[in-house]
Amino acid sequence: MERVLVQVRALHRLEPANNDHLAALRVALSVAVPSLLLLATGRSDLMIYAVFGALTGMYGRSEPHQLRLRHQSQATVVLLGGVAVGVFLSVNHLHSWWLVGVEAVLAGVGSLFADRVRLKPNGPFFGILALGACASVPTVVPWQVAMLIAAGSAAFSMLVGFGGWIRRRSWQPGAVRAAPALSPAGHREMLVHASRYVLAVGAAGTVGVLTGSGHPHWAMAAAAVPLAGADLPSSVRRGIHRIVGTFVGLGVTAAAILPVPWSLAGLFPGRQAVVLALLVILFQFTTELFMTRHYGLAMVSFTPVILLMTQLAAPADPAVLILERAVETMVGALVGIGVVVAVRRAGSRPPSALLGFPSLFRLPRRPRH
Repeated sequence: MERVLVQVRALHRLEPANNDHLAALRVALSVAVPSLLLLATGRSDLMIYAVFGALTGMYGRSEPHQLRLRHQSQATVVLLGGVAVGVFLSVNHLHSWWLVGVEAVLAGVGSLFADRVRLKPNGPFFGILALGACASVPTVVPWQVAMLIAAGSAAFSMLVGFGGWIRRRSWQPGAVRAAPALSPAGHREMLVHASRYVLAVGAAGTVGVLTGSGHPHWAMAAAAVPLAGADLPSSVRRGIHRIVGTFVGLGVTAAAILPVPWSLAGLFPGRQAVVLALLVILFQFTTELFMTRHYGLAMVSFTPVILLMTQLAAPADPAVLILERAVETMVGALVGIGVVVAVRRAGSRPPSALLGFPSLFRLPRRPRH
């Protein structure tokens, strides 16, 4: 019972601060500049590409500027790869099962790459999210323009991250990020983990398509969240944080976009694009402020970021958008938790042992002679 209480208390624990405001300011600046430029030109509908490129700034937050630059260069491969594939699917009108199949396969490939170079945040989650989001909205400009916006935003984000060199000019020749050589067992572990991504993302997307959801990619992204946990308890916590944080974030989103007098959309009629764009920048700052301290609190802010970008790119009925986000997040997170429990990493303990319960189905060992 004591172990159960420990896990319950961990759901509410706020990790110590570690200069989070500096990392949050870097990310907010990376998002703000390209977003405000698009807003000034009257193309807030293209912010989705700028924001996903700017998420490069979320990587390497605690590393010195030299290694941060290398880390963010590696993260750019995942993010821009996701945007590129998403735009390709959108341009060619490949949705539904095409989206599920392609995203599931690339989730596995992204997992192998992320594990090999030790990306932080863990896993290919943001690449998966970028792929699904860009595939789900119409590409209203030539695909080269969409990619140029994303790449330019990523480059600006890396420039912001390297800005510390101005204050502390130190370059260590030969400095590399820690990515030790893998043993055969390590390679097998990476393959198993990648297969979990393929299974979870594919299963969640299948449920989304079969239920007729207009946004199955949200279920696929939510299914990837628990897989980034270091062990079973942290994976389950991430899944729970995803669900609860998203539901609270949907309340915040409703206060921004519902067509009622008390919402921001109702208070600022005719200026909805400006209000939503500014909220995206604000909420991206608060997302990064809590990302490493409490994932659930981060999701309260990140949920509006995704929905507001989607609404700017492809306006839809806000009530339907919010409802589908709630359902798809619940489905995806539960599928991801189920895969974590069913396909465990080598050497991990069963759930009963982690919670301090005796195994009810343990077979007796055969005596050795």
